[in-house]
Amino acid sequence: MLNIGLIYSEQGDYPKALYYHNRSLRISEEIDDKLGMSISLHNIGECYIKEGDYIKALDFHIESLKISEEIDDKDGISRSLINIGASQAALGDFHKAHVSLQRALSIAEKIGYTEIITFTSYSICETYAVQGDFSKAIEYCHRSLDLAKEIGNVPVQKDTYKYLYKSYKAIGDNKKALNYHEQMLVLNDSLKTQETTKKLQQMEFAKQVLADSLLQVEKELQVEMAHQAEVRTKDRNRNLAIGAGIFFLVLSGGFYSRWRYVRKSKAIIEKEKDRSDNLLLNILPSEIAEELKEKGSVDAQDFDQVSVLFTDFKGFTTRSETLSAKELVSEINHCFKAFDHICGHYNIEKIKTIGDAYMAGGGLPVPSEDAVKNTVLAALEMQDFMEKRAIEKKANDEIPFEMRVGIHTGPVVAGIVGVKKFQYDIWGDTVNTASRVESSGEVGKVNISQATYDILKDDPDFIFEARGKISAKGKGEIEMFFVEQSA
Repeated sequence: MLNIGLIYSEQGDYPKALYYHNRSLRISEEIDDKLGMSISLHNIGECYIKEGDYIKALDFHIESLKISEEIDDKDGISRSLINIGASQAALGDFHKAHVSLQRALSIAEKIGYTEIITFTSYSICETYAVQGDFSKAIEYCHRSLDLAKEIGNVPVQKDTYKYLYKSYKAIGDNKKALNYHEQMLVLNDSLKTQETTKKLQQMEFAKQVLADSLLQVEKELQVEMAHQAEVRTKDRNRNLAIGAGIFFLVLSGGFYSRWRYVRKSKAIIEKEKDRSDNLLLNILPSEIAEELKEKGSVDAQDFDQVSVLFTDFKGFTTRSETLSAKELVSEINHCFKAFDHICGHYNIEKIKTIGDAYMAGGGLPVPSEDAVKNTVLAALEMQDFMEKRAIEKKANDEIPFEMRVGIHTGPVVAGIVGVKKFQYDIWGDTVNTASRVESSGEVGKVNISQATYDILKDDPDFIFEARGKISAKGKGEIEMFFVEQSA
């Protein structure tokens, strides 16, 4: 039952996998097999993680952990803790996630289990990256990467390169970010060639089997030479065997030539990294960066539906007069770093900052069906961050920033401008209207236009407050709405 469940899980058929894992669990319970119970619970939890049901996954992994601790199964304890940490992180409880993952790492280090140390370090790196603590993310990513290289785990290497790229991009180290982005692309190519390599290994094995078979045939022929009546039959068999040997040798040679070609292509790709460094001076969206590397330029694109988000701090000029330049920049940077993290979480593309204003767009450079909703959720989370920040500032007798947020949805043109310093930007009346929606909003609120409202009005996750037609500079009267997230 256990192995059948694992096969269905590998194929992505999680309902059937859960059925067989639950049957395996019942059998283990009937015969009081503690280890079997722990493994079955662990497998059930992994299925729920893959389905995205982290609450159920957490319950099963906690039960698996209890049994593993009861029988002192160090391997089972560390694996359960890794999945518990992953589920806690997915549910937003990062403190508990770090406690679980650090405990798993400590156990794995004591028993010297390199594979678990590698994966645990990667999980910790991923959690820190999601939190926006990129220095910690980089530290654990490098540790995981070194071990993954040591044990030859290419998928973990690729995922680690992805988070090193995101982390270095976030802290502004563009050169390192580009380097790891390139290495991630190289490993993608490497993974695609694994199937060819596997076939080559199979052919090498067949070649050896054939050699052994030919040797056996020769022995049989020598033994049976005395039987003159069977000479003709043996000669025919020998010719067939030799023909089969030549066929397999030719086939093996073809796979070997293909393997050498793949290796040579991979070396060329690695050398091309140096050329890419001269093309990119700023880190752009990965799709745009790839096009720029290929063509040396990027074509402007028309997008039919992009949700443009603007934020602005009310009374910024007056507030800035009470702060030193260092304090002012530090506070703005603190807020904008949080906004960057929120945009990353909701897959919203940051466009630029203009003084104390922050501009982002949902639905580009790759359009998605949930871009409008995600943009509104990101705006609500930004206002929530500013409310919590205000509580902290007031507790220290400091005056906090107050912020307006506005969103408008419509068509835009996107592309790269500049010669020495590339800048990905967007243009169109949608951008101007979004700016007017922001300036017509209120502090602590998320103000949206009629166009954005029409797309989300039937979504049960939101509550809307109609404001009527509001006069906007240069735009006349625009129907606007305040939006909140439903309880």
